[in-house]
Amino acid sequence: MARFARLRVACILLPLLAAGPVQAQPAQAQNAKYDPGADDKTIKIGTTAPLSGPVSAFAQIAKSAEAYFRKVNDDGGVNGRRIQMIIADDAYSPPKTVEQTRRLVESEEVLLIFGGVGTPTNSAVHKYLNDRRVPQLFLGSGAAKWDDPKNFPWTIGWQPTYRDEAIAYARYIKASHAHAKIGVLYQNDDLGKDYLKALEEGLGSGEAIVARAAYETSAPTVDTQILQLKTAGADVVLVAATPKFAAQAIRKIGEIGWKPVTIISNVSASISGVLEPAGKDNSTGVISSQYLKDATDPALKDDAGYKEWLAFMDKYLPEANKNDWLNVYGYTIAQTLVTVLKAAGNDLTRANVMKQATMLRDVRLPMLINGTAVNNSPERYTPMTSLQLIRFDGTRWVPFGDLLKN
Repeated sequence: MARFARLRVACILLPLLAAGPVQAQPAQAQNAKYDPGADDKTIKIGTTAPLSGPVSAFAQIAKSAEAYFRKVNDDGGVNGRRIQMIIADDAYSPPKTVEQTRRLVESEEVLLIFGGVGTPTNSAVHKYLNDRRVPQLFLGSGAAKWDDPKNFPWTIGWQPTYRDEAIAYARYIKASHAHAKIGVLYQNDDLGKDYLKALEEGLGSGEAIVARAAYETSAPTVDTQILQLKTAGADVVLVAATPKFAAQAIRKIGEIGWKPVTIISNVSASISGVLEPAGKDNSTGVISSQYLKDATDPALKDDAGYKEWLAFMDKYLPEANKNDWLNVYGYTIAQTLVTVLKAAGNDLTRANVMKQATMLRDVRLPMLINGTAVNNSPERYTPMTSLQLIRFDGTRWVPFGDLLKN
């Protein structure tokens, strides 16, 4: 009888033991869908960043984004999964971007490429990533070419386009300096050419532009180009340049005692990275635009979004410069990606990630300026479209005029 009882208990336990491992699996493993770079525990993403080279200041975007992902992981991850971000140095060199992106996709097998910095660099891998159906999301570039869902459905920008920005400057010039003689300093690639073309469009023609001076990112200075614009008689100057060269331009304008109205692209609207190196006296009066809150603005001290960002910086990037707007940028694009990954749920296929990235609706993030939100659609890949003009008063950026919505 005892033997029969033991056998009977064993028979009861066997199906329970067999079911045990299935019940112990996390819920997402039962019906999850994955592509390379994702599993029950991890979401692996890749980025290329200029950790070295002529625009190394922009590497702070990747560093602050990675810090935000660490915060997300500490808070439990995204649907229980940790985000692993691999940062590869491309030195802002398109051939290196190609090399590093291939490594990230083919060797590291990341789920997606995120936040790559630069128009020429992202252009170099644009077709490759679309041909392989790998998401290329929320680029650190405002080129209008990223809004092309018909031909490049796997690529989405993030910030307002250079076209929208330049048209905003053109409207300002027409309204406030109707008879201006305009000089344009521009980077000799898609970034600078986008600004120049859109400025001409916004002005109605290129007749008001008296001089156009291009520079190469390999050049040591832009002194010659600034002298060229001054000699042409320009009294309004648009500097469509990355931080190093924007700082050089502002400093040179001040050194030669020239007093044009100076407008700089918002990619270079960093107080610590551009205006302070150029000299605050030289920078006073410079105009730009913003779509992110200015962390140097004392008026934000009681703003809930600013307080949230400040707490993040104190804990996860304590040694970083809080006056560097790139820390706000990286934080905010990282939040945008987390919003997408959360919406993707347990379907972490590349196709579903792209689907969610094109369906963002009125996403309000802590460090976007008031009145703006992230919106996207399958027909229009332009998550951010609103801009606010700003003027540097020697200490901080001061907003002026109305919020411009495109």
